[in-house]
Amino acid sequence: MVPRYARPEMTAIWEPEARYRIWFEIEAHATEKLGELGVVPKSAAKALWDWWATDPKIDVPAIDAIEAVTKHDVIAFLTWVAEQVGDEARFMHQGMTSSDVLDTTLAVQLARASDILLADLDQLLAAIKRRAEEHKYTPTIGRSHGIHAEPVTFGLKLAQAYAEFARCRQRLVAAREEIATCAISGAVGTFANVDPRVEEHVAERLGLVVEPISTQVIPRDRHAMFFATLAVIAGSIERVAVEIRHLQRTEVLEAEEYFSPGQKGSSAMPHKRNPILTENLTGQARMIRAYALPALENVALWHERDISHSSVERFIGPDATITLDFALARLTGVIDKLLVYPERMQKNLDRMGGLVHSQRVLLALTQAGVSREDAYRLVQRNAMKVWESDGALSLLDLLKGDDEVTAALSHADLEEKFDLDYHFKEVDRIFARVFG
Repeated sequence: MVPRYARPEMTAIWEPEARYRIWFEIEAHATEKLGELGVVPKSAAKALWDWWATDPKIDVPAIDAIEAVTKHDVIAFLTWVAEQVGDEARFMHQGMTSSDVLDTTLAVQLARASDILLADLDQLLAAIKRRAEEHKYTPTIGRSHGIHAEPVTFGLKLAQAYAEFARCRQRLVAAREEIATCAISGAVGTFANVDPRVEEHVAERLGLVVEPISTQVIPRDRHAMFFATLAVIAGSIERVAVEIRHLQRTEVLEAEEYFSPGQKGSSAMPHKRNPILTENLTGQARMIRAYALPALENVALWHERDISHSSVERFIGPDATITLDFALARLTGVIDKLLVYPERMQKNLDRMGGLVHSQRVLLALTQAGVSREDAYRLVQRNAMKVWESDGALSLLDLLKGDDEVTAALSHADLEEKFDLDYHFKEVDRIFARVFG
């Protein structure tokens, strides 16, 4: 985790003290149910909860010192708790194994992280929707292969992003549901030494569902799906970031990141206004996607368990969620304050002498009885003259002067095909599909 790209609420989920608090709750809830079942004295759970009610500070350095000797983190924690609680603590962890604690804790952490990420997505969607409505009919050029294609609106560009992030949200809801599972099944997952009702009790108390079958560990296909979902969200972030970076290029300059008073763009060139936020988002997206591969590789463990996944998850759990939380918040800020230049969009639309209307003329010629091959040839030979003049010539004027074209289409017919508003007649329908 890099503090520069971290926010406190998400970071707090992964702090050692937060992790130990979840460990305690799992152990105490399990002991509570064991007491109800008569496996351990009810006084054991009472002693644990009475100590917990004092809101004790978790002494992380003390636990670390014990672990330095035991070389086992769960045993170190149990030993420290026993030192605080006293004799009744010996009934903790009855019939359980370390994975019961570790995997269930990770499920709690990832579920809580998901809740923050879902709230982030809601804020991003709200910002995109507001700006999309603002620019619903702002004309701009659509590009394919980076080349002028046909007119769109800037609102449509944003509506596409909204639809994409709405899908991301749906995927994250499903990923959260899949990851929020509890396993208290004991060694090799057979419940030989712990009653399944203990698992049900702990799951209910922690807001999880019971893992149908665990092999001492919760199956890692769940985790692979979760981190793959984060990777897809990161890809969507980068798609928007790259679009903004392209639009901010000097020769395009249709939109740009907000440049605050006192901000500096370059240590050498005082004129620079660089898209540093979206470039940064591109880099963060690469990192978040990178965490998906080790999560996929964690699926294949030896037999009923090994710990080759453990070290991986200690990295990717915090890093992926913390980085994505930061990236979503940053993108929301970029969208919210994005500077949009409709006049420059119109200037770029007009730059190539009306070439963006070539398809309408092609279709009109075919409808007037010209073969498609001949229609394409007629429009293209005039369009290439405009292209080679770098927009100095007008496609409409050239077409009006082409006898083969005017044999099929009148000047009035041609002029009608250069109506910009024609391209936006279905914008309302598209917005209704996206926003409801």
